[in-house]
Amino acid sequence: MTTIFHEELLDMKSIIRDFIDNEVEVLADQIEREDKIPERIIKMSQEMGLFGLSIPEKYGGLGLNMVGKCGIYEELGRTINGYTTFIGAHTGIGSVGIVDLGNEQQRKKYLPKMASGEYIGAFALTEPSAGSDATALQTTAVRKGDKYIINGSKHYITNAPEASVFTVMAVTDKQKGAKGITSFIVEKDFLGLVIGKHEEKMGLRGSHSAEVFFEDCEVPAENVLGEEGYGYVNALKILANGRAGLAARNLGSSQKLLEMSVKYASERVQFGKPIIQQQIIQHYLAEMALDVESLRALTYHVAGLVDTNQKIIKEAAMVKLHGSEVYNRIADKAVQIHGGIGYIREYPIERYYRDARITKIYEGTSEIQKNIIAAQLIKEYIK
Repeated sequence: MTTIFHEELLDMKSIIRDFIDNEVEVLADQIEREDKIPERIIKMSQEMGLFGLSIPEKYGGLGLNMVGKCGIYEELGRTINGYTTFIGAHTGIGSVGIVDLGNEQQRKKYLPKMASGEYIGAFALTEPSAGSDATALQTTAVRKGDKYIINGSKHYITNAPEASVFTVMAVTDKQKGAKGITSFIVEKDFLGLVIGKHEEKMGLRGSHSAEVFFEDCEVPAENVLGEEGYGYVNALKILANGRAGLAARNLGSSQKLLEMSVKYASERVQFGKPIIQQQIIQHYLAEMALDVESLRALTYHVAGLVDTNQKIIKEAAMVKLHGSEVYNRIADKAVQIHGGIGYIREYPIERYYRDARITKIYEGTSEIQKNIIAAQLIKEYIK
């Protein structure tokens, strides 16, 4: 599989693998306890350019294509998922909207600071009444002179407590339904933007999410992202673009769980022999390996489609769905193979098990992905 990576990217992957193993993973227990990524890790991530994976070189980023980004995301997935999500949400849905849809003025203003990690990005779509049904937004934006006044709220917004720049979807014309939604670039210091309480989650320690409130929030008209009325389309594009990346992060976690399970099974002795000699354990490992390789193939296939500007509505949904389901299946088998140790917080298996669960929910639930796939199949086969 490494043949799809050029030499420079292979070197980068090796450097990041060492960083993940020797700097981040050794602090995983601390991050889990304190729910905070150490500043030293953030600083090192900035120095390696990890905040600029998606951002073109002309704006200070690494300018990687999707295949390249997936190669890096796969390495990041091998450690505590809170750190992976903090980086991934910024380089994915937090910044790709400005990269792909922003005008030159917007790109020059925001992307250099986002590439350096000075500005952290967040994507604000989900609301209390608009989760899977993204067309049911209640947040409104009303044009007044050279500004829009935004009112409403968002919740479960990853990176909200740290973010400097939000990509926000709001209704500009209630009569037009999905075609009446517009996307905006909103800065944390804009008058009327308020960050709510930090939401306590089952997993993803170190990655923070929060409510975001807009109370007569004043946003310059020049901060409309794309065209007015295209916010829903923009949201779908941003989410679809990021799904291969999310699958790659799940791939990295799944591969790490497989490696840990093989190692443990070869060392754990029961009934006078290592449990890896038991057929049921061998079957578990074989199923895990098959899942990993099928996810790897689909992930890089979809990444290649993104890089060649092909339509990927169905494929993006497939890779998001498969990545989430594979990670959860493998995490479940890893706990079973490890037995009691897999259920104890002192060991990393339990952490991966909790972290895996959110992947079937965020950035589009598994059920929504199935709806998308089915809708595309109907279009393809029923004329």
